[in-house]
Amino acid sequence: MLGCSGSIGSQALSILQQHRDRFSVVLLSAHTAADQVAAAAGLHRPAATCLTGPGAAPALPAGTRHFTGADGLLAALDHSAPDIVLNAITGAAGLAASEWTLRNGRTLALANKESLVIAGEYLMPLARASGASILPVDSEHCAIFQCLHGEVPRSIRRLWLTGSGGPFRTRPLDTFAAITRDQALRHPTWTMGPRITIGSATMMNKAFEVLEAHWLFAVPPDRIQVVLHPQSIVHSMVEFVDGSMLAQCGVPDMRVPILYCLGWPERLPFAFEPFDPVRWRSLEFAPFEAERYPAVGLAYDCLRLGGDSGARLNAADEVATAAFLAGRIPFPAITATVAAVLQAAPIRPIHSLADVIRADDEARTLAHKVLAAAPLANTHLEP
Repeated sequence: MLGCSGSIGSQALSILQQHRDRFSVVLLSAHTAADQVAAAAGLHRPAATCLTGPGAAPALPAGTRHFTGADGLLAALDHSAPDIVLNAITGAAGLAASEWTLRNGRTLALANKESLVIAGEYLMPLARASGASILPVDSEHCAIFQCLHGEVPRSIRRLWLTGSGGPFRTRPLDTFAAITRDQALRHPTWTMGPRITIGSATMMNKAFEVLEAHWLFAVPPDRIQVVLHPQSIVHSMVEFVDGSMLAQCGVPDMRVPILYCLGWPERLPFAFEPFDPVRWRSLEFAPFEAERYPAVGLAYDCLRLGGDSGARLNAADEVATAAFLAGRIPFPAITATVAAVLQAAPIRPIHSLADVIRADDEARTLAHKVLAAAPLANTHLEP
């Protein structure tokens, strides 16, 4: 369980506790949350723990070995030898663990969508070569994964990714520069960590999901559509060539896709809030507005550019989102910064993990330079 102290990680641990007859937790990792790791280790008694950031080691039960740092996480994976890796690390920091899992032919329950955003071109062939399975924990991709069960690729007409539209779906565009940190962190339907919540407000999160859908399901970009769905009940849909539509529905509760991926290919029992079709008898869908959410267009730009553009997209977004959360830039500058980095950076092919890391480093440096320069307005790349 990587990223055990975050929103996904804590919910996953509660599920694992309910199914202790089926699962053994062999590794717990976090960045600096030593107290949370210690508490979870006392309950689950894993073979290993890891803190990738600075700080004192947690108090651990006898028999649990502790590792530190980014390299220590890979050593902890070697030591604990998990069958399933639930990767809920935030951002590019989760890539190396995803690569370890796929290279070793294990099952990757992927909540770290950035792995495929920045290195899908490298990771998907690796998974095919090793026979590893990738199970998407994201609610949208988990929905599509379920809708595609038993289907053949040629039967797919379009994938429909639903998005709530975040907290600013109806806010006047000319007021976006006045959006505050607290307003952007107030998501209307989901409870998530700060980086993902800001990504939902800009819809950069949805841009990442377009890239993730392309790599997971091998569907061309022109057959991946985004539609707004404020209630977050229909998690995504698949349209088939015969006119049929399949959708996966449920209340917005991330424990449902987490449990699905942990139990796959079985469905495990869970005390959840059931979907009530009478309560949700009126579901709203609305067209995606490119002007309101320019971040989504950047995903299609990346799929056109190829190479390490996804790594640059994510790195620039991490830098710009952190700057917004720290109060240093206005809300529209997040997406504008990312667009500027993509426009300026030379796109190179990905042949190895080192290529991805280099692109990530370069894009972060460039993003800081962009943020130090004049305000930005353009958020779309010229063809």
